[in-house]
Amino acid sequence: MEIINTIGRRKTSIARVYVKPGNGSVKVNERDIKDYFLSEIHQTLVKQPLVAAKADSQYDVTVNVEGGGVRG
Repeated sequence: MEIINTIGRRKTSIARVYVKPGNGSVKVNERDIKDYFLSEIHQTLVKQPLVAAKADSQYDVTVNVEGGGVRG
């Protein structure tokens, strides 16, 4: 099983993203996306790239975020 990981930085914020084959679960800081992003708009924005690629139910995404805020 291949796990793809990448990192993104902006000012003092750091986001680490891990993508692996799975069933479409998305976790942010070890919490389900619906628990981390209470707004449906934010949930949709996070899932948008996978939906556009028609791969939203094929991969599990885990994100570790430090700094910024929920909207960032």
